[in-house]
Order: sequence, then structure tokens, then C-alpha cells
Amino acid sequence: MKKYLPCIAGVLLGICFLMASIPVLFNLVKPPPMPEGTPVWHFMEAFWPTGYVKFVKMFEFIGGIVVMIPRLRNIGLLLLGPVIVNILAFHIFVGDPKELLDYKQMWMLYVIVVCALYLLAKARAKFAGLLN
Repeated sequence: MKKYLPCIAGVLLGICFLMASIPVLFNLVKPPPMPEGTPVWHFMEAFWPTGYVKFVKMFEFIGGIVVMIPRLRNIGLLLLGPVIVNILAFHIFVGDPKELLDYKQMWMLYVIVVCALYLLAKARAKFAGLLN
């Protein structure tokens, strides 16, 4: 089981990012409606029309595919790391921090953070070279 756990975590992480990126990249969804004047509305009004969201979704798509391949998993974590930090920063600073406690609404974020931290802990020896 120990041998398969990193593979399961990598596939889960990849599927979460593919589920989040494919609908936006292929224009299957439009920007969600938000109450005007809120910080989230201002944030999204700045990023949707400029194409920045599609740029980030490309990183999510590529990182999601790469993290599912065991040999390339660490490269995928390097691609997805800044994206995960930005997702957390958005929910803490721009969104309502109380929503983070609603597990029914934020289940995908929990899966992403747990899987990414687990994979990072498993590969910490390989990432230690980046810090030296």
C-alpha cells in the first residue's frame, strides 16, 4: 500500500486540476455570477477579460497531466505549487475565510492541499537540492 499511495495522490491531484481547468480552457463555462462591488467581483473583473485566467488554467492543465506521471511528478509539483499558493491566498485574503471551513463547498481545495503536501513530503529529499 505504501508503494501505491503516492500514485493515488498524484492521480487525485491531477484529476482535480484537470476538472478545474478543462471547462475554462474549452469555454464550457462562463464566469460565475458574483455580487457587484465585492472584493471577489473586482478580482474576477480584472482577470477574466484579460485572459489571465486562461493562462493560469493552462498551467493547471499541464501540471495536472504531468503530476499524474510518476517519473515527472516533481516537475508537476513545481508547476502546481505557485497555483496552489495563489488559490489559498485568494480564499484567505479575497474570498470569505469562513468559507474555508465549509467542507461541502471546499472539498476539492482540501484534496488538492493534502495530496500536494503529501507528495511534497515524499519527495522532500529531491526538493532539498533546490534550497541549498
